[in-house]
Amino acid sequence: MRSNGKAKNGAQRYRCKDPGCGASQTKTTRRDDVARRHEFGWFITWLLTGVKPAQVSERTFYRRTAWCWNVTPPQPEPTGEIHRYLMLDGTYFNDYCALVAYNGTDVVGWQCCDREKTASWTALLQQLMPPDIAVVDGHGALESVIRALWPDTAIQRCYFHFHATIRKHLTRNPRTTAGQELLALTRTLGKISTAEQAAAFTAEFASWTSRWDGMLTARTYAHSGQRPSYVRAGQQWWYTHRELRKAHGFIKRLIIREQLFTWMTAATADEVLPKTTSPLKGGINTGIKELLRRHRGMTPHHAMIAIGWYLNTKTERPQDP
Repeated sequence: MRSNGKAKNGAQRYRCKDPGCGASQTKTTRRDDVARRHEFGWFITWLLTGVKPAQVSERTFYRRTAWCWNVTPPQPEPTGEIHRYLMLDGTYFNDYCALVAYNGTDVVGWQCCDREKTASWTALLQQLMPPDIAVVDGHGALESVIRALWPDTAIQRCYFHFHATIRKHLTRNPRTTAGQELLALTRTLGKISTAEQAAAFTAEFASWTSRWDGMLTARTYAHSGQRPSYVRAGQQWWYTHRELRKAHGFIKRLIIREQLFTWMTAATADEVLPKTTSPLKGGINTGIKELLRRHRGMTPHHAMIAIGWYLNTKTERPQDP
């Protein structure tokens, strides 16, 4: 072929020298960066909304965006900001877990892991500045990490998880009078709004403890055919009302550690502090579940990538994919 003038955009044109052919071709400069930008835009839109581009077939879309799974979602850049409070919670997917830190408005950090454990929470919390208050669901590993990394941070136990734990031990319809009274007492927790009511709750719990102390310490001794499944072999006695004791000990520990009314005692004038992780669990975590449900069948690695790009959109300054 030989040169044959230029196109309107200035590109060089060529034409076959064979008179019987006359094939023409324009030399173009391939812009791979532009193509990749469009492909990644398709990928992010499909990932977050489930909508594929109409200009390409489904098969072509998956082929051209396969490389996008190799791009690691960006983490929020550390700003050094000290938040008034942080909600900390984890949500499980495909036998893995996403730990999220949320300040009530934006996601400030996250960490994917196999389960909630000390190493996982440490990897997340060591990236953040200690907040004034941490609202938690009561996971043992999380609380120990907070004490180690953020010793001056006050802890508020989530009321939703508090009631879930009480129902696990007492059920919704306790058989004993002591269990019924304790369940009724815990149900008043959400109605407390003043320091006087909080003090009255603590006093009523102490009164209940004194009144039912004999029942809490009652023992059952081993007899043939009367050994519950949770009792070890060879154990000679066990507490008769095991679940009632667990519920009582759970509330007692929270009162001693001052984790029930932090939302009230740490608040300044006209300040409303959270007492549940519901904004995180019902907002951010629900969005994660919906994302994974929309793309049902993803591998764990792809699920982590998808969650990372979703959480990037929930940060204060989302980075442009």
